[in-house]
Amino acid sequence: QVQLVESGGGLVQTGGSLRLSCAASVTFFSTYVIAWYRQAPGKQRELVASSGADTNYTDSVKGRFTISRDNGKKMVYLQMNNLKPDDTAVYYCKISRGPREYWGQGTQVTVSS
Repeated sequence: QVQLVESGGGLVQTGGSLRLSCAASVTFFSTYVIAWYRQAPGKQRELVASSGADTNYTDSVKGRFTISRDNGKKMVYLQMNNLKPDDTAVYYCKISRGPREYWGQGTQVTVSS
């Protein structure tokens, strides 16, 4: 059974930084596309960053967030710098390969002004 467990969320002031981590229990982890999504209250879930053949970021986080992975440890990371109140959301890790995709349970990030 595939599991993704996120950690690293919390409360931070505007301009601060957080690093989200996602531990994956899956074989052949290196073959999966990785991604981070977020969902703010009353809003739809949106893609924040993804990395597979190439790496992409939503415009609002470009230059501030960095997605990365450690295949040996089966970990996915999201380094978030210069955080803003609009970044407040529940952040979800997702891995996918072909039609299969797996999601974490989410971790709350709150940025105070």
